[in-house]
Amino acid sequence: MEVTDIGNKLEGKVWHRKPTPGKSVLVTVVRTSQQAKTVRFLHVAFDTTGDSFLAGDHHGNIYVFDISRNRFRLVQKTGQACTALAFSLRRTTEFLVALADYTIKCFDKDTKQLVSWMRGHEGAVSSISVHSSGRYAISTSSDTAQLWDLDTFQRKRKLNIQQSVGIQRVFFLPLSNTILSCFSDDSIFAWESDTLICKYQLPVPDCGPKISYKAFAVTRDGKSLAAGGRSNLLHLWCLDNKQLIRVIQMPTQVRTVRQLDFLPDSFDGGASQTLGVLSQDGVMRFINIHTCKLLFYMGSHDDAITTAAVSPNGRHVVAIMDNGSINVYSVQSLTQEVNKPPPSQVAVVTGGGADDQDLSNLKVRVRSEVVQRPAKSLGRRTQVKVLRPPAGSTAEDKENELPAGLNKKRLVALLKAFGEYPAKYRMFVWRSLLCLPENHAAYSSLTDKGLHSAYLALNDKYPIKSHKLQRGLQRVLSAFAHWAAIFGEVEYLPLVAFPFVKLFQNNPMLCFEVVATVIVNWGQHWFEYFPNPPLNILSMAENVLAHHDKELLQHLVDCGITSQLYVWPLLETLFSEVLTRDEWLRLFDNIFSNHPSFLLITCVAYVTCCREPLLLCSQKQDFEYFFHHRNNLDLGAMIKEAYRLMGSTPADIHPRTMLSDFTPLTKGQYPVFNHYPQFIVDYQSREREKIRLQEMEYLRERQEVSAMHADFLRRQAKEEAYYAQQELLQKAEEQRKNILAQEEEKLTQQRAKLASMKRELKVKELQLLDETKRRFLKHQQDLRASQVQRLDQEISRKMDLRERETAAAVQDLEVRQMELEAQRRRLEQHLFKEQERMGREVEEETEVRMRRAEREGESYTELLHRTETNMQVLEESLAEACQLGLDSDWQREVAERLQQVDAKQERKRERLAELHRQTLAEEERLADTVRDVAGRRWDEVMSSRAQLQEQQPPWEQQPPRSTADKDDQRQMGVRSLCSTRGLPPRASATTAVNVGSSTAGPAVRHNPATSPKQAGTNMVCLNSSSPSESTATNFSLDRGRAQLDSSERQLLKEVRELRQKLAARAREGSSASSQSVLTLSSVSP
Repeated sequence: MEVTDIGNKLEGKVWHRKPTPGKSVLVTVVRTSQQAKTVRFLHVAFDTTGDSFLAGDHHGNIYVFDISRNRFRLVQKTGQACTALAFSLRRTTEFLVALADYTIKCFDKDTKQLVSWMRGHEGAVSSISVHSSGRYAISTSSDTAQLWDLDTFQRKRKLNIQQSVGIQRVFFLPLSNTILSCFSDDSIFAWESDTLICKYQLPVPDCGPKISYKAFAVTRDGKSLAAGGRSNLLHLWCLDNKQLIRVIQMPTQVRTVRQLDFLPDSFDGGASQTLGVLSQDGVMRFINIHTCKLLFYMGSHDDAITTAAVSPNGRHVVAIMDNGSINVYSVQSLTQEVNKPPPSQVAVVTGGGADDQDLSNLKVRVRSEVVQRPAKSLGRRTQVKVLRPPAGSTAEDKENELPAGLNKKRLVALLKAFGEYPAKYRMFVWRSLLCLPENHAAYSSLTDKGLHSAYLALNDKYPIKSHKLQRGLQRVLSAFAHWAAIFGEVEYLPLVAFPFVKLFQNNPMLCFEVVATVIVNWGQHWFEYFPNPPLNILSMAENVLAHHDKELLQHLVDCGITSQLYVWPLLETLFSEVLTRDEWLRLFDNIFSNHPSFLLITCVAYVTCCREPLLLCSQKQDFEYFFHHRNNLDLGAMIKEAYRLMGSTPADIHPRTMLSDFTPLTKGQYPVFNHYPQFIVDYQSREREKIRLQEMEYLRERQEVSAMHADFLRRQAKEEAYYAQQELLQKAEEQRKNILAQEEEKLTQQRAKLASMKRELKVKELQLLDETKRRFLKHQQDLRASQVQRLDQEISRKMDLRERETAAAVQDLEVRQMELEAQRRRLEQHLFKEQERMGREVEEETEVRMRRAEREGESYTELLHRTETNMQVLEESLAEACQLGLDSDWQREVAERLQQVDAKQERKRERLAELHRQTLAEEERLADTVRDVAGRRWDEVMSSRAQLQEQQPPWEQQPPRSTADKDDQRQMGVRSLCSTRGLPPRASATTAVNVGSSTAGPAVRHNPATSPKQAGTNMVCLNSSSPSESTATNFSLDRGRAQLDSSERQLLKEVRELRQKLAARAREGSSASSQSVLTLSSVSP
């Protein structure tokens, strides 16, 4: 068998050498920590293929073992122990782990990531059942069962029960949607998983012992259910007809069924026939449920199995052993051993004397007691089969026959030959020798009563390092106290029971029955003088010692040592203080194989074998130490001496005659034990109860006093601490005052220094402020100077620009003046030409009129035409004069340009407006002057014409015009002249204007009714006047021309003066605007 220690490895091989075919155990897997301590594995679970399985240890590590690939791998570290595993989910890489904190976690074995976390249980989860589809799972605890959806990991249903009825297990049936729930009252219900409707209930057998179902198993086809519990009976149910079809009785070695598992077979179609039964002795037996034949088994008493898992393919079985390791079994190798004969379990020595060591006649005999209690269910007879291994024993005396097929005579012969029973079968031999009844129900009734009040404080008197051993001793002693009242008063009962409790610590019931058998048989008459030691028993031992060694007895008497000192310590401890474990086992192999008096003979043999050291002792303390401690003693010699004394002691003093033969305990119920003074025990019980109550009262009062004392001490400590604190506070206060005074003095000095420093800083600050102020003022001055310089530059630039503009304007004015002068000269030349032309025309007209008197109308018309032409010429001259008005408009435009440059200056606008008004006034005056000149010219023309008419002969004279007509004609001429020159006409209310002078004669009015022809006639007459008259006419025209020239020159002079005034005013306006710009620039900073 190969052992693999995985230690702290993350992965590796399961076995390093391929297992030999035919070996049942393929490999044993253990895990040791860094401190060389074994870490126990707790649970295992196979996947759906059966080639891999999960294993969880006590530290919370989860491993995956792949048997087909010979690999293992650590897939998760949960940090806490697991209570259940499930590895058959629909997603094959995921598995479920129930932890000690009542939660269920789902992990992925490949990614090692947490998939989900399910909470809801209030107790430890004992099992997890997964549906055949892998979609749903049921988790079961002692108080509830919950149905989970593994796709969403949400809880779908929760099964709540009453507190009085606990849940044993809830699981899915294979290949169906049925859920089976099993409760602690042996009731089994079937539910529909979709609707959770109860489909049926399996009937509980109404007769026979109560099994108290603990383990369940279902075949792969879901048609058969096996159930077992606290009994060696198995119930086999048919789920199709809901009937109990068979009751299988296991061998007597099976008292409790821990686990059931069907072993699958590839050719059985799911109707498995092989059932694995794991019992309390750690052996898993595989039986055929139809033939009730034991096929094979796994494990043993020394290598016990705690839990196991069968692979779905039926090839392997993984078992967790009692030492925490994992054994992987091959089912094929196990089934090959079915046809082999079973190995020997009991070796029996046959032959002559005690020295005969011939072992050729060893035989095996295995037989189970027949306990047939057929269960009746629903009127149908239930078939019961008992497993009976073949018997092979020879005929022996019935009086020496023991249970389990053993023979006492042969056992004694074997014991005498080897000195002890085989260690492997010692417990089995003891159970057979003592004929233990194994009353589970009776023992359970005693343990159900709980701990006895007499042993509640057992740990105070007998401190034991192992808590498990201590609890086991406490439970066994409490069972004895509940069995008989005296055992609650016997002070040495723990000394009697302790070695057996230590020996049977895994099976307290056997321990109780062994101790009870010892007390009933080897402790006869021990309690007759209770509470004193059994003087009658001690006297028997003293009589035997007196018979065989009088010298030693006399020495003990001389030293004042009684049997209570050298016999009773050995009896009340059953030699456990003076012998080692192996010596004690060897001794009790002989004690259990002989008469109950052998124990007293053994005490005498111990004393006689130690006579030499006892003869040397003289003090009582030495004797006490001797019988309470281990001594150098040959146990084999002592046993031989005991057998010698047993055979050589006379019958009259032999204890055999006073003690009864061996009597085993009764089956079903334990016998009544009343071999003790009832009144004393009752009295002691009452006294003990009274003392217990008084002690409780005392403890309560003591607790109150201790609480008061503690309170007093606490208050005293608080007061002392308070006063000490007050004293410390006073000292601290004085120290603080001194420190405060020193600090205040230092503070005063620091304040003085600070004041001086502040003054210095203030002076420096003022100096810095002054310097900064000076720098700032200087900077401001520089800035102002730079600004003034910039303004001066700007002013100078603007002045230069203004001067250039003024110069340009002056140049423009001069050019314009030159142009006006040229225009004037051209006008004068044109006037001269016109005058000459008019003179010539007048002459021509005069000549024509003189020549053509007869054509007066035509001449007059022609004269009028010439007059109109002359008027046009006069109007052109007046237009030249009006050009001066246009020059004034140009001046106004110049002023407007200056006004645009300095639009923001109100004074300039006012001055320009005033200049504009003056210019308009001058223009008006100029227009009036032009009109006056034109009027005078027209008056002169009219006067000259009147004179011409007067000088004409009467026949040439035209009828005189009215004054209104003359005025109209004059106004029309003036208006036409003004319109020609672009001047506005002068509004006048005068209806008549005198044209001529006083020398010109009376005024002649023009008759509007006079036809042009008549006018022409008059002109002809005028032209036909005498030369003297023509000279006078010429004189008048020259005089008018001179006047016109003088008036024109005067007008030009006035225009020049006006231009000079405008230029001067423009210069004044530009200087004022520049002054205002300088003022604004100086104010703007």
